[in-house]
Amino acid sequence: MLARALSSAVLGVDAYIVDVEVDIRRGLPSFHTVGLPEAAVKESKDRVKSAINNSGYRFPDDRITVNLAPADIKKEGTGFDLPIAVGILAATGIVPRNILSEYLILGELSLDGRIKPIRGSLPVALSAKNSGLRGIIVPKDNAKEASVVNGIGVLPVVNLAELVEFLCGLSAIRAESIDVQSIFEQPPSDDIDFSEVRGQEHAKRALEVAAAGGHNMIMIGPPGAGKTMLAKRLATILPPITFEEAIETTKVYSVVGMLKKDRALITQQPFRSPHHTISDAGLIGGGHIPRPGEVSLAHNGVLFLDELPEFKKNVLEVLRQPMEDGRVTIARALTSITYPARFMLVAAMNPCPCGYFSDPNHECTCTHARIYRYRSKVSGPLMDRIDIHVEVPAVRYKDLSGQYEAESSAAVRKRVRQARAIQSERLKRTKIHCNAQMTNRQIKRYCPIDGDSHSLLETAIDKLGLSARAFNRILKIARTIADLEQAEQIAVHHVSEAIQYRSLDRAGLFT
Repeated sequence: MLARALSSAVLGVDAYIVDVEVDIRRGLPSFHTVGLPEAAVKESKDRVKSAINNSGYRFPDDRITVNLAPADIKKEGTGFDLPIAVGILAATGIVPRNILSEYLILGELSLDGRIKPIRGSLPVALSAKNSGLRGIIVPKDNAKEASVVNGIGVLPVVNLAELVEFLCGLSAIRAESIDVQSIFEQPPSDDIDFSEVRGQEHAKRALEVAAAGGHNMIMIGPPGAGKTMLAKRLATILPPITFEEAIETTKVYSVVGMLKKDRALITQQPFRSPHHTISDAGLIGGGHIPRPGEVSLAHNGVLFLDELPEFKKNVLEVLRQPMEDGRVTIARALTSITYPARFMLVAAMNPCPCGYFSDPNHECTCTHARIYRYRSKVSGPLMDRIDIHVEVPAVRYKDLSGQYEAESSAAVRKRVRQARAIQSERLKRTKIHCNAQMTNRQIKRYCPIDGDSHSLLETAIDKLGLSARAFNRILKIARTIADLEQAEQIAVHHVSEAIQYRSLDRAGLFT
């Protein structure tokens, strides 16, 4: 007897339909799975056999062949347990075969028949919707995540027996539903605020500009100046994430298995802060079966690299391509997978190995050779791709002990949202959403400057030895500063402030 059930697998962050074909013939008892299954899929035969027997059904003592099509793509994960079990029950006549063509089935089986959660239910739900299926049957713990997709019925199941009764028409399963609007209306859970930062007004202004335009940023200063404190509060002033961005980010967390079962969507920009001992595969992604790295987990959010020169140089260099393209491609012998990686890079570093170079309150013990070697760990091409460079000096005592009330994150976020709205309207006919993503052609169109600004830029480039890429970065930053002031034209003072944010990009400072 032959039966066919529908399931799905994830390739990158997108899912595709998998036909689970089960053929049962008389012969010596055996169980073979074909279609490029990896180890976890091959092991499913023992879980499926125990689950069927312990759920009160008879496992056939015949020759069983399971084919996972398309057979030229490697299948991984434990989500095929449930469709294989249903396919066997359909081939033996317990479950009607015609209903299996209407639903996509996914789930891992326990030995007692309980259904455990799997990874990637959100992209699977999107794939089922695009395929015109009636619904998707998933473990109960994955139901909220899958139900954010409108236009597809999401049926949560707890055990194999419950699913069999539903497919046989003996019981009903209530479709999961969720109010997506209410999820976005929930207040942020942050317990940190910009008002907690004393002093560092120049650095806070730079963070506001970075948030308004989506610009990459590096802070350089002595230990204890507040670089990490400032970076962690950047997320509190970013504009709200859109539904499309939330779907993109949630898909990444879903395929990695990092989405909490009580959360349906990632509704706040992710903030990732990997340790400096991370490998290039951990940062970019990789492995025998390529997995997303930190740059993809920071998609539509912030990637914070503290103590930047402590990272291995080869690890930092692999950042250059995703910073430019907004995606990362991992090539292997059998496949090539592309993950999204559009993030704001925020980095922090000391000015020298001891941390006190140019600090008036402490004496630096580093030689010029040591300082050069320390800074040369961050290459010039990487620094070129960081829009805003800002020095963060040690905080003065009067700033720490003062009683003034600093501006809150809500007040700064309001200005950032207004600036982003201006950019969205300006760039609405393009595929980009903020000034940092503008191409050279768009810079020429949207960032015109007057004669005085040209003269100022010419002087700055000659004095500081700025590169051609730095020239374009300055224009984009100036456009963002003008947007914060809701000014239509870029003025001289906008360009002047933008030049200050390239103060570390001098000839010979980084190699």
